[in-house]
Amino acid sequence: MSLSSVFVVESDSARKQMIKQTLEFVGCDSVAVCEKSDWPAEFNAASAQVILLGPSIADHSGFLDKANDSAEGVPVIVLADIDGERSPSPEVMRRVLTVVSFPLKFAQLNEALLQAELFLESKQKPNGKRTPELFRSLVGNSRKVRLIRDQIDQVAKTDANVLILGESGTGKEVVARNLHYHSSRRDEPFVPINCGAIPTDLLESELFGHEKGAFTGAISARRGRFEVADGGTLFLDEIGDMSTHMQVKLLRVLQERTYERIGSNKTMMADVRIIAATHRNLEEAITEGHFREDLYYRLNVFPIEMPPLRERKDDISLLINEIITRLEHEKRGSVRLTPATVIALTEYAWPGNVRELANLIERMVIMHPFGVVDVADLPEKYRVHASEILLPIGVSSSEPDSIMLDGDEMPRLPREGIDLKTHLNMMERHLILQALEDSGGVVAHAANRLKLRRTTLVEKLRKYGLQRAEETT
Repeated sequence: MSLSSVFVVESDSARKQMIKQTLEFVGCDSVAVCEKSDWPAEFNAASAQVILLGPSIADHSGFLDKANDSAEGVPVIVLADIDGERSPSPEVMRRVLTVVSFPLKFAQLNEALLQAELFLESKQKPNGKRTPELFRSLVGNSRKVRLIRDQIDQVAKTDANVLILGESGTGKEVVARNLHYHSSRRDEPFVPINCGAIPTDLLESELFGHEKGAFTGAISARRGRFEVADGGTLFLDEIGDMSTHMQVKLLRVLQERTYERIGSNKTMMADVRIIAATHRNLEEAITEGHFREDLYYRLNVFPIEMPPLRERKDDISLLINEIITRLEHEKRGSVRLTPATVIALTEYAWPGNVRELANLIERMVIMHPFGVVDVADLPEKYRVHASEILLPIGVSSSEPDSIMLDGDEMPRLPREGIDLKTHLNMMERHLILQALEDSGGVVAHAANRLKLRRTTLVEKLRKYGLQRAEETT
């Protein structure tokens, strides 16, 4: 589905017009706008798919109380100056779908509208009662991310064992926490343990607990993770690093649903849901004799594969916006990336996946607090392909008026491939900037240089966040 009807509540006339034009530009067919004083008289719950609260709405809590009475089930998006005094409170954040910074930014608005679409899709399913938290945690619109959301929907309400596979940093624990949150055990503990970070001789005690005096140093009794997670979910991270000795003990618990503390004969029931994760190829580990085949099939009831970031590059810009938004909400600072910087980052291989991307954005926030990060500001390894991206293939620097090829040679596709849509958008943006520079910033003259109608160029300026250039006309 796609959003066709948006209801905007905003009192400032200039802002109302700007918001309405922006929503129509991104594809919303019907945009109704009213002032706060006219709410909810003009609101039609039957037709509105999403509500946008404009920046002039200061009392979000009071408005949401009224919205719940007359617009139950309609997602609410808040437009706010999240760097200033109008930042929504934590209470408001829990009651709305998302917050979008104002003035509006194309990518961030698109992501918010996508979240609203997904929320409405889930409400239309017979058993679809998913909440926005799921979408905030699994940001992206690529096919693989959509598949993961569907898989979480399918298995969350069951007690089936889940095995999450994927490289380090892809967000395996995020999926595990979402599975727990959307399960019938959500009010009970979610207990994670990294099986590779605990020495083998201590892991048994960590999992099953021990009695006082069970071994040297056991000066008191201790509950294990199975006991702590009773009624909830136990997340066994890096299960592929577990020793074969412990694999045997874990297999017995999964088969019999019982265990004993070390040093005790008392049998305890294991009422837990098991979610395991690993970055290793367990089938190869089985062949090499490092992992038990019977345990593998016990855990691998419902596998979920997390794609590496290099295979979902379309999601990078959305992930960047989400990471920055979280840093802003945590009052840890903010930063903005130029379109060229985002394009450069999409060409990087991301061996550290989403975790590496989050670390980079946090580093940029520290180095350029509330600033704008350009390609030159990135660490060198992220700028390797920047020169190839910023100058479109075949553009002759000596002939700025035309696109030339070097002799008879056609542009070559890199071995690792490219995101064609992103690359073409970058080429278009580069040529628009060049035309504006050659025309002294006059949009009408730049449009003539590009053989475009002025209105068409204005739309493209909005698309690429270059509206300021229009002011020089």
